[in-house]
Amino acid sequence: MERTSSVVNINVLFFAKSRELAKTSRAEFTVEPVVKAGSLLIQLIESFNLKTISDNLIIAHNENYIENLEAEIYLCKGDEIAVIPPISGG
Repeated sequence: MERTSSVVNINVLFFAKSRELAKTSRAEFTVEPVVKAGSLLIQLIESFNLKTISDNLIIAHNENYIENLEAEIYLCKGDEIAVIPPISGG
């Protein structure tokens, strides 16, 4: 039986306040190839110092917003996850 890689490297993009807290606009992140959206969000919050805005974050996978944190995300090498805080003043 052929075994696939147990982790993939993805690109994480940070916007607005998340960029300020993470101290970068882009980072490479290693994660399981199939992960629940909520689990991925928790990993990103913990890895990039986003706890102060954790209740208000939205993530997108390859430019598609993920609204259901129970949804499984299937990730491939080079996929993009955007971390987007709410826009204030809107």
